[in-house]
Formats: sequence, structure tokens, C-alpha cells
Amino acid sequence: MTRTNSLHKVRNIGIMAHIDAGKTTATERILYYTGRTHKMGEVHEGSAVMDWMEQEQNRGITITSAATTCVWKDAQIHIIDTPGHVDFTAEVERSLRVLDGAVFLLDAKEGVEPQTEVVWRQANHYHVPRLVFVNKMDMTGANFQRSVNMIQDRLGGVPVPLQLPIGAEEEFEGIISLVDQVALYNRGKAGETVESGPIPNHLVDQVDHARNQLVEALAEYDDDLMLQYLEGDFVDAPTLTTALRQATLAGQVVPVLCGAAYKNKGVQMLLDAVVAYLPSPVDIPPAKGHTSKEEEVERPADDGAPFSALVFKLMTDPFVGKLSYLRVYSGTLKAGATTYNATKKKKERVGKILQMHANERKEIEVMHTGDIVAVIGLKHTTTGDTLSTMGAPILYESMDFPVPVISVAVEPRTPGDHDKLLASLALLAEEDPTFTTQVHPDTGQLLISGMGELHLEIIVDRLLTEFKVQANVGQPQVTYKESIVQETVVDYTLSKQYGGHGLEGQVKIRVKPKERGSGHSFASSIGNRDFPKDFVTACEEGIMQSLQSGTIAGFEVIDLDVELLDASYQQDTSNEVAFRMAGSNALTQALKQGQSILLEPIFKVEVHVPENFVGAVVDDLNKRKGLVTDIDAVDKTRVVRGTVPLSNMFGYATDLRSATQGRGNYSMVFDRFGEVSKSVLARFTS
Repeated sequence: MTRTNSLHKVRNIGIMAHIDAGKTTATERILYYTGRTHKMGEVHEGSAVMDWMEQEQNRGITITSAATTCVWKDAQIHIIDTPGHVDFTAEVERSLRVLDGAVFLLDAKEGVEPQTEVVWRQANHYHVPRLVFVNKMDMTGANFQRSVNMIQDRLGGVPVPLQLPIGAEEEFEGIISLVDQVALYNRGKAGETVESGPIPNHLVDQVDHARNQLVEALAEYDDDLMLQYLEGDFVDAPTLTTALRQATLAGQVVPVLCGAAYKNKGVQMLLDAVVAYLPSPVDIPPAKGHTSKEEEVERPADDGAPFSALVFKLMTDPFVGKLSYLRVYSGTLKAGATTYNATKKKKERVGKILQMHANERKEIEVMHTGDIVAVIGLKHTTTGDTLSTMGAPILYESMDFPVPVISVAVEPRTPGDHDKLLASLALLAEEDPTFTTQVHPDTGQLLISGMGELHLEIIVDRLLTEFKVQANVGQPQVTYKESIVQETVVDYTLSKQYGGHGLEGQVKIRVKPKERGSGHSFASSIGNRDFPKDFVTACEEGIMQSLQSGTIAGFEVIDLDVELLDASYQQDTSNEVAFRMAGSNALTQALKQGQSILLEPIFKVEVHVPENFVGAVVDDLNKRKGLVTDIDAVDKTRVVRGTVPLSNMFGYATDLRSATQGRGNYSMVFDRFGEVSKSVLARFTS
């Protein structure tokens, strides 16, 4: 699909939600109504276009974010359907980094669920304008107003309903547009026809009240609208739409719609709202980056500007090799052209440019500003790299990904599988920034680490089926981390013989703990005096290498701020090797002086149970060393919320079913790394 309209008519959106809220089902309807497909795929049948991986079809869930493009009323919409399961939160993170707008789906019965909160915070981080579609209005227990209230109470958003449902549960039959003041009904076998009619008499007063609330909410952000409201003038639909769009783009309000995607109700109205209220590339501020000299620069969303793009995802395709997904922020680039990787400082040649439709692809000749495409032929580029024009380089902010929290040991079944196993794991790690591999320093075992049991299950499944590797896999185990609790300064001097030559180097570093989840930072305070920059770089490399293995039990060290305060060298015996070793040894010494601690992953847990089982659930969570923080009443069920160490949650699904006669269900999302108990620490130090 080539650019047939102006950049103002382009929308780059993502579909976001907790698992089972209906993201993929809604996306399938969008593709059908826009003419992109001619048959609606169903998740439960394994026929959804966007869930194309074998592992997705077998499990009925989205695992990897899939991109597609469609057209609705002259607007070209690039869509990324993202996973809802907590184990695949990195797919959402990198999608939000390159999207201009987002559609959040809520289950009308459950409202705001744990993963919704996680994804909402990610969207806040990237300042992504959004709207909410309250889905599954046809399901038992559906409650539109409760979902609206939860957007404010649980997410901190300012929800402004644009629609009201006509009925609910089995009696849900249509939608009232508050902006246009009409009732809308989906007719036809597949809901392909939208009919409008008068508002049902029994809802007229409710609609008048809701529309006044909408106008009043928007008047806070629009002076002209405020004047009309205070003077009692009627606010027409175009005026309301303009004010609503401006407030949405500014992140001041969140438009809320409703429907039932599986029953083909409300999806066309959702598409109308995407075009009306979510931004085009020219509606967002120019992309900001910096040059190699740390000077800030901008790139306007304009085909005439120098080319720049961010690579946000890699995939290994069995037919064409490595696919690099990228978002174009400015300029154009033709297939076969050479571009510059500003991150790696290397030239890259773009072989082919592909417009993606899930796992199908159409070759195109040129990529334009605002496009989300995949390219073949990039050799040095990895996730988070910036591509730009050679003569006008720019470096965009990359992405931060959560650290793995669970590991399993893998080993090749035969010596002949060893190299194939390592090569396959390297490809998978290149695709997925939250998947890592390492050799345990004590046991020599090859460990693969990820975000949860399902994440690693999918990795192993792909190893066996897609990469045809024969391997034995151990039981899941928690991935612990290490850090320090107090600031320390180390002055370290290296003086030794290495390879028949003397090695000397002196470094002085300050190491202090940072806020959990903030990652590492390194800075040099040596200043501009005559000290080789290569030695500073080597010192940093040695420090970062030592952070891979702590002093308590060899686990990765996290969240440290390291500052190189001073350093000296000898003309004949100092080199990069010396300062790499000096940095590494100084950091190890700092870990010992700074009171190292052992950390474990703590998860937020949300358990839904009938009221008579609440006591049993709370008792069980307490036995798992959990902390119950909240118990809510939702209809006839209770929602128990708390935090629990991951190590105590293995097998919880089976235990919960047993304790609640199969009537309880739960979800959990990573919260933080917390210090382990004395009993856990004793297992590693005794």
C-alpha cells in the first residue's frame, strides 16, 4: 500500500489491553470493515489474521505485536496489535515508543485490570494520546459506568464518554452518540451496515445529562466552548469534535466509547473516533534527538526533511532472514539505498522495503514519513538503533526494557546440537530484548531467562519446532539480582604481569545505589585534562562486565550509579586492557564494601473469587509471604489485591482452583525487585 493521501490523514495506532479483553477480535473486525480482509478471523478458532504464529494459534493469545495497514474514510491507518499477557510487556513497550496514538480496550465486566495499568503507565511515559473502547458490552456483568469510573480511580485519567450503550448484557443492542445525538445500530449478517435513528424515549433525559457533562468537561480546556456553555448556547457537533480532538491530543482527556467486537457492534464508530480524535504524525511535536556531539536536534514530520527512523523490533523470518521493523519520523528512503546507523556509526544498505500485514508482506519501492515498515538487508542494526541520512545524522532515544525474572537451564541433547542451540538462542535474544542467555558462574549451566513461565515456554517451543533444536529443559527458577545499600568510594591500583608485559593503571570510583528499576549509569568526572578517552571507555567496559556477576551468589547486579572520579596511567605499561581490568576489579571491591544485598522479583497479584472464599485466599497469600493491600467488591465477587514474591507463586493456579472449587482466577504483573528474607539469603550464603 503506497501513500495516496496527505500526512494529515495518516494514523499510527496500537491496540492495547489486558489479556482476554478482545484486542485481536476487535482488530479482525477493523480489518474486515476496512476491506483489508474478506473474512473475519476468530481467536478461538485459531484463524485470526493477526495471531499468525503457531504458538499464538495453539494457545489463543497474542504473543508478538503484529503490524498491518488499512484505509478508513480516506485515512491510512497503521495498526499494531499488541499482546495483553504480562510476559510479553516488552512488545507493548517498543510499540508505544513508535506510535502516535493508542486504543485501550476494557472488558466491560472486569473494567481496569492489572496489565491495563502497566500499559497505561507505559503510554504515559511516551505521552501517547489515547481513547478507550469498553468492549464486551454483551457479556453478563457488563457495566459501562463502572469502567468509566475505574479509568479515573485506577488509572488517573480524565474519561469523557462520547457514547452511551443502549441496553447491556443480552439486551445490548446499540450505541448512542452524545456528540451527534443519534442512536446507532449495526445491521446485517456481519454488522457491516450502520443505521442511525432517534434516541429511545426512556434514554432521552440520561443522554441530555451525559451530553451536558461532556460539554462541561471540555469547557475546562477550551475558552470559546466555556463561553458558549456559560451563556447557555447549544454546542453543535463540529464545535464539540474540534474541542474534543484538541483536548485528546494534549492528553487532557480520554474519550470513552463502547461496543461488542465479537458481536460486530460499535467497531465502525471506533474507527470514526480514531480518525477524528487521535493524532497524525504532524499533530505531535517534532521528533527530538541529538547529534554525536550531544547537541539537541529536531526532525519535523515532513517528506522533504532529512531521513530518520527508529528500529523498534527485529524478527527472524524463515524465508527472507532478518526483518527490521522501523518507524519513519522524517524524510523518505528508497529500496536499495544506503543509510547511516547513527547508533553503531556504520553504513547500512536497505535491500527491500516491505509493507507488513501480520506475516504477509508486500514489497514497496519507497518509505515515507509516518510509515511503519519492515526492511531486509540491515547487517549491523539492532533494536533501538537510529537510521538517518549520512550528512545529517541524528540519534533518537532508545527503549528501556524490564529485566528478566525467571530462568530455566537448557542443554543440547547431543554434542552435535550444541552450536545450533547457541546460534538459535542468539537469534531469539536479538529479537527479544527481555530474553537473555548466560552461563552460570558456579554450575556452568546454560541459563535462559525471561519475563515469566509462559514467555520461556514459548521460547522453548520455538527452539524445538521453528529452529529444530533438540534440547533438554529444566524446571523454572526465579532469577535473583544483587545490588548495594550504601555509597562507597574505591581507589584501586592495578600492577601486574600479563602475557609477559607489565600492566598498570589507577582508578578511583564512587558507587552508589539508585532507585529500583532505574538501571545503571556511568559518568566520568576526570574532566578535560590529558587523559586518554579510550582508557575511560575501557574502564567503563570493565565495570559493566563486572556488573554481570555479583559477590553474593553470582547474580546480575542492578541499579547502580558509577562515577569515575580520578585515574592515572603510565606511558609504557598502561593500555586499554589494564584499565578494563582496573575498572572491573574496582567495581568488585565496591560491591563488597557497599553491603551487597540479594533481591527477588515481587509481583502484584489480583485474585477474583466468590465472597465465601475470600478468607481462604487471604490466608494462602499470607502463607506465601504476600502482603494483601486491598479487597474490593465487584458485583457478587471479591477482588483481592496484594504483592507476593514470585518464588512463592509457582503452582498457584492449581492451588487456587482447589481452594475455590474452580471458581477463582487470578492475574499477576511484575512490580519491583525487593530484598529477600533471611531464610532465602541463607540458602546462598550458608
